[in-house]
Order: sequence, then C-alpha cells, then structure tokens
Amino acid sequence: MPDTDIQIVSNEAGEPTAVIVPIELWREIASERETAYLLKSETLKQRLLAAARRQDGLSLEAVVEKLGI
Repeated sequence: MPDTDIQIVSNEAGEPTAVIVPIELWREIASERETAYLLKSETLKQRLLAAARRQDGLSLEAVVEKLGI
C-alpha cells in the first residue's frame, strides 16, 4: 500500500493531529493490536498456540449437519 493512501490531518498551527488510513490498513492494525494484547497473557498465549496446532476440529458443514441447522 503506497504511503500516498495515508493522509495526515493538521491543526491551524500546521501540527499533525491525526491520520486517515484506508479501512483495510486499519483492520490490519486493529487485528495486530488485538493479537499483541492477547499474547501479553501467558495463559492466553498458550491457549492460542494450542488451538493453532489442533487438527481435530469439525468443518462448518459437519457442524451444521450435526446441529440440524
């Protein structure tokens, strides 16, 4: 994503006060912040890593069929 997609907002004195970023970049930033927050807790970190390694889950189709929805 080119830097030109990011806009800097300045106040009357010309000091930068905010930025405007494309929504996809914002979502990426928000996701990274959430992950960083979760990884601060050793317990949550271990649970996330265990879930990522897990291979015995059910597909969405199997769950829908099992629940009859």
